[in-house]
Amino acid sequence: MRWISRGVAHIIVNIVAILAASTYIHGFFLTGDFTSLVEIAAILTLLNILIRPILNLLFGPIIVITLGIGFIVVNTIILTLLDMLSKNLTIESVPSLVYATLLIGVINTVTSIGLK
Repeated sequence: MRWISRGVAHIIVNIVAILAASTYIHGFFLTGDFTSLVEIAAILTLLNILIRPILNLLFGPIIVITLGIGFIVVNTIILTLLDMLSKNLTIESVPSLVYATLLIGVINTVTSIGLK
């Protein structure tokens, strides 16, 4: 039961993060209604749960060598996968992708600390 409430909390945080990225980052476009936003946030949450641990394992040496900056690469890959899986999300350029990665990562980290 606890994992359901935690999953819903992560989806809500991802909704806020995606809305912030689409509002403040040029080249990060979100189309559709609230239902599509919830779908995108749910996909992002599933990617973070299922794919992120595998990528952290694969990029572990890079993450250690760069003293944690390699996490940006992992988050960028996750956001690129989200862009490919969702028809309502468009990321136009690499700088937009990197800025969105940083913004979404900061929002997720801060709220994750707050939820604990």
